[in-house]
Formats: sequence, structure tokens, C-alpha cells
Amino acid sequence: MRMICGFLGGTIVAVESGYKVFPHPKPEKIYNRLSDAKWFLALRWCDNLSIPAGIINNTGALSFFNQIVLKMGEEKFIPQKYRADIFTRCLSLQPNETVTYNLVSNNRTLEIQAVEIDSRYGKVALVREISK
Repeated sequence: MRMICGFLGGTIVAVESGYKVFPHPKPEKIYNRLSDAKWFLALRWCDNLSIPAGIINNTGALSFFNQIVLKMGEEKFIPQKYRADIFTRCLSLQPNETVTYNLVSNNRTLEIQAVEIDSRYGKVALVREISK
């Protein structure tokens, strides 16, 4: 079975022993599971942005964030009290659909995009700041 798909600016190719991701810093790297390849691309998406960005999982936790958020603080980026609501908003989104979310407490606007990385856990919310 041959599979090639685009995901968050990268390409995943099924090979005999698993899945390869392009581009990748180690081109010989093979992931055993499709979800591992998708997770790598989701982290890379987040890390490559020059604005605050993170990933909220199904428990409402900010499971990953980029260096900008690390410097500013994850609570300043998305206060804990908003994370579950942001995740809930992502559940109804279709692939490539986004929605904005206004953080009134600090006068910032976030963009939320839902992606399914691992079917066992459902969607995660990719979140990035689009304005202050």
C-alpha cells in the first residue's frame, strides 16, 4: 500500500517499514506509526512560527509551545482558564478551517485550527497569536 500525504507543510510517505517525513533533519528517520510522523510535523509547525504558538490537547493542556511562548510564559500566552474552551471550539472545525478566539483579559486574538494526529485521542488544537 502506497501513501503520500501533505500535513502541516510537510509530506508523509509510507515506506515498507513505516513512515518517512519530508523535509526532516534526519532524512533516514522512519516513524513506526503515522501518528508519530504527524506529531513531528505538528511540533515543527509550531516551532517554525515567528509568533507565539502552541498545541492544546484533549485534556485542555498546552502540550507543546514554541520558544517565543517559553520566553513569555505559557500562562501569559493562554491563561489556563481559557484552554478547555479553546479546545472545545476546535472540535467542530473541519480540516483546514480556522476560527478566531479573543482573549479579552489581555487584548489578544488567537487563531485556532483543529487537526487529528492520533485517532485514539481525537483532535488537537493548533493555536497561534494573530494580533495583540
